[in-house]
Amino acid sequence: MAQSQVRVRTHRWLDKYLSGASMDYRKVIALFLPILIDQAFIIGLNLVNTAMISSSGVAAVSAVSTVDSLNVFLVNVFVAIATGGTVIVAQYKGSGNDSMVSKAAGASIAAVSLCALGIGLLVMALHGPLLRLLLGSAPSDVMDNARVYLIGSCTSFLGIGIVQAVSAVMRGIGKSRVSLFLSLIMNVSYVLLNVILITLMDMGVLGMTIAVNVARFGAAICAVLYILKWDVSLHLRLAELFHVQWVMLKKIMTIGLPFAAEQMFFNGGKMLTQVFIVSLGTYAIATNAISGTIAMVYQIPAVAMSITLVTVVGQCIGAKNIEDARKFIRSFLWLGTYSFILMTIILLPLFHPMVSLFNPPEEIVDDIFWVVLINAIAQIPLWSISFILPSGLRAAGDSRFTSITSMLSMWLFRIVLGYVLGITLGYGIIGVWFAMNSEWGVRGALFLWRYRGKKWYAHKLV
Repeated sequence: MAQSQVRVRTHRWLDKYLSGASMDYRKVIALFLPILIDQAFIIGLNLVNTAMISSSGVAAVSAVSTVDSLNVFLVNVFVAIATGGTVIVAQYKGSGNDSMVSKAAGASIAAVSLCALGIGLLVMALHGPLLRLLLGSAPSDVMDNARVYLIGSCTSFLGIGIVQAVSAVMRGIGKSRVSLFLSLIMNVSYVLLNVILITLMDMGVLGMTIAVNVARFGAAICAVLYILKWDVSLHLRLAELFHVQWVMLKKIMTIGLPFAAEQMFFNGGKMLTQVFIVSLGTYAIATNAISGTIAMVYQIPAVAMSITLVTVVGQCIGAKNIEDARKFIRSFLWLGTYSFILMTIILLPLFHPMVSLFNPPEEIVDDIFWVVLINAIAQIPLWSISFILPSGLRAAGDSRFTSITSMLSMWLFRIVLGYVLGITLGYGIIGVWFAMNSEWGVRGALFLWRYRGKKWYAHKLV
């Protein structure tokens, strides 16, 4: 009897907050769970990879973390364009226009793949100046490791571009299990290869570079085979990936380009922050890298929600149901906040076992703890309004406002305050992270103001 009452109450709660005319809570949960598992694997495996490379020394950790800040900057450019594809595909899906769904999918995959290839070739040609900019004052062993890792990462961009494009399209039509499947192929093979090449064969950064290329291109081959041979909903043909309509490409770029510009400026600001972290020394670089990796574990459920919300709101807007879009955004914001409370309760007592995975020097363990603690507290009220909310706004077509807001808050607030607190006032890495957390609040307040108005859903894309 008690179990049936709990079941009824749970159903009522889910129906109240996660159901609407556009979709019910069962569809939302079916979309969310594979993305949650995907994020858990991605971040968990990133934790394992960082721990493995730490066995090669502080120089290797510093090189990989610094280059990864550049990799995040670059990869997010074509991931942003893939997000544009998700929005357009989701809106066409919500409107019931299946033929346009297929055309939007083909255009998105082609655009993202070409962008990824171009970025990879350009950065390989300019790797020398880029590394001198990022690591000008770093020791030679850090620079040598960084060069190997950067060139190797760039050769893999086409592979991850194809995987991200196909995953984004499948999420747009509600098939998030496909993106989970591709992510598992890519990330599990990456970790297994790292175990062989780094731990067993002691190949260090070179081993990690070989592993990332094999894993990404292997998953890319599976992604292409899936959409051409096995998928029954898109009906894509190989020729459609090479013959893209300009009108469709323009729709995708309307969302993708402002988001790409945002990612460039936003992650460019993070890279600039990385530059003055380098000036604090190798230990500060390692503290930042380890703290950032642990912080991502706290964010797993919330990141999955922000990705899920793009499809949910996109389909609501495609069906011209604004009230559903508002309702889902509001519910996801509260769920994101509750997820951070839960993750902090679970993970903060596990700090020492987690940090021991990285074998850090004893001198930086206290600094890592304070960074993680400050970040864990700040995430509870600020992360959802700063990251989940703009995903909902962007899914409605409001990409220009969200991008400009993110860029300005980053450059006018986080970087300036981070330099003042971290370098000028001497608070070091803790000051830099405090500035980042403060910027979340500024940006989130602007997004809340936008959400309360009507302009964010006034855009017509499909």
